[in-house]
Amino acid sequence: MKIFTLILSVIAIALIIFNARELNFNALFEGESQTALITIIASLCSILLLQILRISKKIEKLSKKR
Repeated sequence: MKIFTLILSVIAIALIIFNARELNFNALFEGESQTALITIIASLCSILLLQILRISKKIEKLSKKR
């Protein structure tokens, strides 16, 4: 599970970097910039969810040891 979340996090970071290059700061909410902005926000959400999953698995592992 740790490798899976790590791979997905790397993919999300790559999407953020790719879409950050596509942003047009003069017209941020128009055309392709809007799509890139939405994709960046979605990638950040997925990273957050993966981190929550990783932490919950650590807590589950610690509670099973006790």
